[in-house]
Amino acid sequence: MEPRSSRPGRKPAETRAGTAGLRVEAPPEEVDVSVILAAPGWHAAVPRVERLARHAAEAALREAGRGGAVTVLLADDRELRRLNGRHRGKTKPTNVLSFPGVAPPHLGDLALALGVVRREARANRRPIHAHFAHLVVHGALHLVGHDHLRAGEARRMERAEARIMRRLGLPNPWRGVT
Repeated sequence: MEPRSSRPGRKPAETRAGTAGLRVEAPPEEVDVSVILAAPGWHAAVPRVERLARHAAEAALREAGRGGAVTVLLADDRELRRLNGRHRGKTKPTNVLSFPGVAPPHLGDLALALGVVRREARANRRPIHAHFAHLVVHGALHLVGHDHLRAGEARRMERAEARIMRRLGLPNPWRGVT
C-alpha cells in the first residue's frame, strides 16, 4: 500500500500530530441505536421493524460521518400528538419528530407515529417499510445537523436521503416527486 493511501472502501484517516505527516487510520466512530416499541401495531405493519429502524438510523449516521447514540420510539398517533403539542405547539400527530441530544455521545431521539406513517405510505402508493425507513433516515439526518428550511439545504438533505435509501436497497423517496 502506498503512503497516504487507505484500504479500499474506507475513508482516508485524518493526519494526527506527531506522526511526521503520515496518515494514521482512526477507528470508525461507534453507532448505537436503541429502539423502543411503544405501539405493538408496528410489528404487523412493518416486518422486522426494530431491525429496519436500526439499519436506517445507522446508515444515516454513517453517511454523515458521525457516531453516537440514537433512540427511536415507535409510538402511536396519540403519543406523537402529545409530543408535538408539548415541544412544537402543534395539536396534531406528525410522522416523525427529532429531538437533539443534550450531551455526547447521545445524538438524540426520534419518535414515529404508526397511523400517520401508514396513511402517508398508502396515500403516496409507497411500501410502508420503505416510507418508514425514509422517515428514520430523515429524522437521523436532522439529529446530525441537516435541515430543509432553505432550498439549498433541502436539496442536500434530499440527495443524502436518496443515497442512504439506495444503500439500504430501498427506492428513492424523491423519485417522481415534483
